[in-house]
Amino acid sequence: MTHLVLAGGGHAHLSVLERLARGKPPGMRITLVTPTPFQYYSGMLPGWMAGHYALNACCIDLRPLAEAAGATLITEHVLGMDADRHHIRLANGRTMAYDLLSLDVGSETDTSGLQALGDRLLPVKPLDDFFDAWPQVLATASRTPDFRLSVIGGGAAGVELALAANHALRRDGSTAQIDLIVSEAGLLPDHAPGVIRRARRQLAKTNIALHCSRASAGDAGLVLAGGTRLPAHKVIATTGARALGWLGRSGLAVDAHGFILVDAHHRSLSHADVFAAGDTCARADVRMARSGVHAVHAGPILAHNLIATIEGNALRTYRPHPRSLYLLATGPRHAIASWGRWSAEGNWVWHLKDHIDRAFIARFVRISAA
Repeated sequence: MTHLVLAGGGHAHLSVLERLARGKPPGMRITLVTPTPFQYYSGMLPGWMAGHYALNACCIDLRPLAEAAGATLITEHVLGMDADRHHIRLANGRTMAYDLLSLDVGSETDTSGLQALGDRLLPVKPLDDFFDAWPQVLATASRTPDFRLSVIGGGAAGVELALAANHALRRDGSTAQIDLIVSEAGLLPDHAPGVIRRARRQLAKTNIALHCSRASAGDAGLVLAGGTRLPAHKVIATTGARALGWLGRSGLAVDAHGFILVDAHHRSLSHADVFAAGDTCARADVRMARSGVHAVHAGPILAHNLIATIEGNALRTYRPHPRSLYLLATGPRHAIASWGRWSAEGNWVWHLKDHIDRAFIARFVRISAA
């Protein structure tokens, strides 16, 4: 028996399970190891925060999906691996051997300089923790006069979460102040000027204060680089991805930041029996943004290559598109569309995003129900 271990239930592994549900090679045993039996879809997080979706509309139950794929599901954290010995180590102390391993374990939020905030700090990743914590933030804000919320991060996630939080707080009658802190690179640095202008207008319209400065933890909240103090009852960090620490000790080749180095087939550069996709890896041949878009698009390629490795067939290459469609939710049922230098906004953009997101969830629910 060839033992394929899928570590993590991320977006790319959803496609792997989908492919295996259609049929798997004979003599193949599959194990899915993931911390929870549910995969929360990051694309619907802002809409859920704003109150447009129920929680169960934003997640995929991995149990029936694993069953359809003929996989054994183990709900446990992966805390380490020995790539030379071909095994992973679980949080319960158990080790698990593999013949072929695929890693889609994600990343964590880089909270450097913010740890002193303690319970005030809420990183956006792990997503499971964020989904658990946000209702408590709303409850605290509703009973706290002059509640102040800071969101750190000038990328799409920071903008979306700041606007979603504003919508939810105003809906609940809160007068909370929201601050969005971005680095010296500015707001949405990887997007076209038209998108940036549209986002700035939305922030101004909702009275979200925009600060272009680095920030660190202070006694009562944050301290900006120039010394300005921003009181904050809660700080949401969307400050970029940091590789899981154990990857650097795994024996796998990693880049300077600790992410697994993979080739165009998403195969490890150092170990031919290991593949990786999503936030946990870095391509050695092309620069690729850490975006759920790439994890979703690389998933079918990863699925093909895992089966092709077992059957001795040719591998396929994942070629990232030079531009991607981004749909940025702005709080109400309104969104900004971005494609290269083109941009647009309106309720219709939100409905387009809603259709795409719901279709993504439904795709895997249908497999589970088959």
